Amino acid sequence: MIQVSVTSTEVRNQRGIAKASGKQYDINFQTVWFHTHDKQGQKNPYPEKSEIILEKDANGAALFWPAGEYTLAPSSLYIDRSGNLAVAPRLVPLKPKAQG
Repeated sequence: MIQVSVTSTEVRNQRGIAKASGKQYDINFQTVWFHTHDKQGQKNPYPEKSEIILEKDANGAALFWPAGEYTLAPSSLYIDRSGNLAVAPRLVPLKPKAQG
């Protein structure tokens, strides 16, 4: 399981015109922190910062993730058109640990 921490709901927008196609683009990003492991399977001591692309609602507003702890959904992994394993992060909330 890969744990993902969301600490801010700030959204970064990037828009422009693609050089290759000449088409306009409008993409929203959110910073997240991945709790990764080394090649031996040991958890790294610190989470690593990354950005994920956000989906949009029917009005084009970014659907950001609330602050909290998540894991990657199985639907995050897919085979791209070149036959390579690819990742498009989709998050699933982690259930809080029961205290007692």
